[in-house]
Amino acid sequence: MEHHIVITGATGVIGSVIAERLMEAGYAVVVFSRSPERAELALPGAEAYVKWQPQSSDGDWKGYIDGAKAVIHMAGKPLLEERWTEEHKSECYSSRIDGTRHLVAAVNASRRKPGVLISSSAIGYYGSFERCTDTPPLTEKSPAGSDFLAKICHDWEQEALRVDASVRLVRLRTGIVLSTRGGMLEKLLGPFSFFIGGPVGSGEQCISWIHLEDEVAIILRAIEDDTFTGALNLVSPTPVAMRDFARTLGQVMGRPSLLPVPKVAVQLLMGEGAEYAVKGQKVVPEVLREKGFAFGWPDLSGALADLLRRKI
Repeated sequence: MEHHIVITGATGVIGSVIAERLMEAGYAVVVFSRSPERAELALPGAEAYVKWQPQSSDGDWKGYIDGAKAVIHMAGKPLLEERWTEEHKSECYSSRIDGTRHLVAAVNASRRKPGVLISSSAIGYYGSFERCTDTPPLTEKSPAGSDFLAKICHDWEQEALRVDASVRLVRLRTGIVLSTRGGMLEKLLGPFSFFIGGPVGSGEQCISWIHLEDEVAIILRAIEDDTFTGALNLVSPTPVAMRDFARTLGQVMGRPSLLPVPKVAVQLLMGEGAEYAVKGQKVVPEVLREKGFAFGWPDLSGALADLLRRKI
């Protein structure tokens, strides 16, 4: 097999859309998954479904790296989906660092190396802040933060940077991806639908968001465009404070935004993870601007209206 595209995390909100678009375009897609059977049910039509465990350095999956056009690495245990314990933190860290380390080792050992490795990271790389005014706009040149999420992102990227110099590397520092199918927006829709929505935490934290379709478009372009290399901030050009995000969502839905969720309530649900759920980053897509990337949805109100209308 050659000129195929390998994807980890292909059953997630972002990965599934990427895989579907690639298959529609005629690419042979190989899905790496903990459960190939479930992946095939969730995402039919791929060329192959291959058993892949992030913690394992061996397996049949290694043969599919050879000759691939691209490897898109999206897998990682969700960080904010459950209460934080030491076990949860350890699993979040190892799923990213070990998985990337083993993929990179397989790429480096392959005879016909992939043309590009597109490896996930996140804007948590820059640290987490209580207010939009705590930092100037953060670009790809801004330094890494020092908290737990920043350490995960930094170490995650360091593993990707070990890839052979002949392989183009794109590091995706993704912001808050807006989709009705998962993530922050999905969680807010319920309360707002029942007229009990509002900002989470102080409302002063910065939300650096991106429409799902823009996220996918950037990744698809990164496969083909050789000028896409290094770190990319995958965020819209218009970050907003949480208070403004909630107010805009209420306006689009025809609902009030009057009932804030206090930090203490988030702490009861998430423990230590609440510190990150009520903080944010003011990040801008400087490299994408330089490359002339045209965002389909640069404006929050338009993005939310489109997502809700299409239910994506």
